[in-house]
Amino acid sequence: MSALAPYDGVLLVSFGGPERPEDVMPFLQNVTRGRPVPPHRLAAVAEHYHAVGGRSPINGANRVLLAALRAELDARGVQQPLWWGNRNWHPLLTEALSEAHESGARRVVAILTSLYPSWSGCRQYRANLEDAVRELARQGREIEVDVVRPFAGRPGIIAAVVDAVDRGLHELEALGPDVARAPRVVFV
Repeated sequence: MSALAPYDGVLLVSFGGPERPEDVMPFLQNVTRGRPVPPHRLAAVAEHYHAVGGRSPINGANRVLLAALRAELDARGVQQPLWWGNRNWHPLLTEALSEAHESGARRVVAILTSLYPSWSGCRQYRANLEDAVRELARQGREIEVDVVRPFAGRPGIIAAVVDAVDRGLHELEALGPDVARAPRVVFV
């Protein structure tokens, strides 16, 4: 029996982001769909993306995370496939679940890249997953998705955050007393 039974694989679920400048505006329109966001506000936000080359770092971070997850599953002898789907940009959740279904998956476990239990960081992701599952069902393709509970309070996550903050504070100290005089740590 598989280590992930009764699941047919793992779905990494994230926000998504543009990969190139021409993706920026369609991505932002997707993010704000159904909301009355004025075009001038979208244009202003688009400029932030264009200032960094029109590419969000989130997809690259997800590719690194997928590789690490694959390596960890392999090290544990877990051979189930991995898929990646985003709420707002390609690969979209419907695309990822379609791929999973086409490969024979009927039940997958989803890991949300948003660790924290909040409306936008948890409930919105779940709602988008439910929408994608309904879309596939309308096409006659049934798939079930269970979501891993929020895990921000797990000891390993807390330790990683503490280590990252500690490293950052030490890096500030190394820049000299004027920089490190009064650092503020803010969690949002």
